[in-house]
Amino acid sequence: MNEKNSDLKSFVLYPNYPNPFNPITTIKYIIPVQSQVKVIIYNSIGEKVGEVFNGQLEEGYHEVKFNASTLPSGVYFYKMETKKYNQIKKMILLR
Repeated sequence: MNEKNSDLKSFVLYPNYPNPFNPITTIKYIIPVQSQVKVIIYNSIGEKVGEVFNGQLEEGYHEVKFNASTLPSGVYFYKMETKKYNQIKKMILLR
């Protein structure tokens, strides 16, 4: 992915890739300022099924891998959470 300096001025949560996936996908995001960041995975009924990242990050472009090898096929949601920004996106696990 080609990041632009202008992208670093706002929070961005990108669509995961690949999507649908089996069993690993990549979640990419930008944070414009140093932040405490959580990336949490939920199932289709809103139950938390994983936490991919929870920690302090410097500003910039970041990515994490999510391995769903222990989860059944289905629709899942991933949420990026900071004090100033929350965003949720949908992903599909196909076996």
